[in-house]
Amino acid sequence: MATVSRLITDKAVVIFSKSSCCLCHSIKTLICSFGANPTVYELDEHPEGKQIEKELKALGRKPSVPAVFIGQELVGGSNEIMTLHLKGQLVPMLIKERAIWL
Repeated sequence: MATVSRLITDKAVVIFSKSSCCLCHSIKTLICSFGANPTVYELDEHPEGKQIEKELKALGRKPSVPAVFIGQELVGGSNEIMTLHLKGQLVPMLIKERAIWL
């Protein structure tokens, strides 16, 4: 988990994605629509992409992307993010981690 831990340190929102993944695109668009500026790592373009993908799978992410970390904590993938959004819990999480200001 060393690579993932290093990449999420001191970042409010990190999204691990693949450039060809439509669900990844939807999650990035949703989070950005609130004014957040997430750090996005495209695993298919990143030099350590295969290692990152292994670490995400070891964390229980199947499929490995999208994987969203808010406040250095794994929140989940598209299902978890959409559930939080529909319950009105996503924006408060982003505010708490200072990813957005209202």
